[in-house]
Amino acid sequence: MIRRILSNNRGVAILVTIAVITILIAITLELNRKARYVIASTAAIRDQYTLSHMTSSGINAAIALLVKDKLESEIDSIQEDWADPDKIALLLSDIPFEDGEIKLKISDELSRIQVNALVVYPDGSDFNESQKNLWNRFLRLIFFERELPEKIDPSCIINSVKDWLDFDDSITGLNGAESEYYQDSDTPYSCRNAPLSDLNQLAMIKGVTHDIFYNYNELPGISKYMTVYGMTNSDSTYSGKININTAESHVIAALLPDDSQYLASAICEYRQERSDLKYLHDLSGNTWYKNVLGCEDIEIDSNLIASSSDFFRILSVARLREMEMTTTAIVQRIKDNESNKWKCKILSWQSE
Repeated sequence: MIRRILSNNRGVAILVTIAVITILIAITLELNRKARYVIASTAAIRDQYTLSHMTSSGINAAIALLVKDKLESEIDSIQEDWADPDKIALLLSDIPFEDGEIKLKISDELSRIQVNALVVYPDGSDFNESQKNLWNRFLRLIFFERELPEKIDPSCIINSVKDWLDFDDSITGLNGAESEYYQDSDTPYSCRNAPLSDLNQLAMIKGVTHDIFYNYNELPGISKYMTVYGMTNSDSTYSGKININTAESHVIAALLPDDSQYLASAICEYRQERSDLKYLHDLSGNTWYKNVLGCEDIEIDSNLIASSSDFFRILSVARLREMEMTTTAIVQRIKDNESNKWKCKILSWQSE
């Protein structure tokens, strides 16, 4: 009897011991999991902070290069150091980071069509006729290349953009759009009646479909070729002039008369021609394009072109272990009133 009781007690003790050990193992595993999570989170936070510092360093290096360029040159073109990937890589090699890498790209924001220049300020009630014609040529070119499933009249977009920018509630033409049109949508909103502050607002305007704004059939949409920046002075005036020294082929084609848009690629090639690593052609002035074969008699509206810019987009990408961060900054070169020295004003800063 006593032996049986002792035997049962031993069995219970063993079961209790096993249960306690099981609980301790579970607790240990959970604590280990939490510890590893905390360590991993701490490492991720540390790396994210480092990445932010790296991309900021890249932006600052680009700003220094742009200020240096302003002091040395009166024009801005794809032939300059800020547009040369090799020169930028050399610049980044001087930034000391033990781990990770930075990539940097600088592009001229005035190589793009300036949306807000479509109307004449301060009230925006009238079209900038040169810009209106530019938009018409550009949109027809985009629509022709992409063969969009939905046929859109360029005037619908142009008139609707004007209505979005101007300060009144009068509909432009037969196919413009004011707030009443947008109030009938599934998610009602009002017409801005002011300059665009973000390019994504363009996608809210009548006629600017997803295919037109973003991409269609793997071809980029109009957002690639447009900007909301380019204001001159402080009186809400946009010159709308495009830097012919940096503009992409599609934008140059829109600058050219209708019967000569095919010459855009020749103009782009002319800018890039080299011999012994040196560029062959001077891009000073606004009429050098006449030196391109076939362009001798071409006339581009002088209200549409320039050969310099002070607005730039800086793309800084940092990689560290398994993480990556991209910072995009829009900057404007300005002269400081007090020091009389050139500097860059940050207009936009986004990290992701």
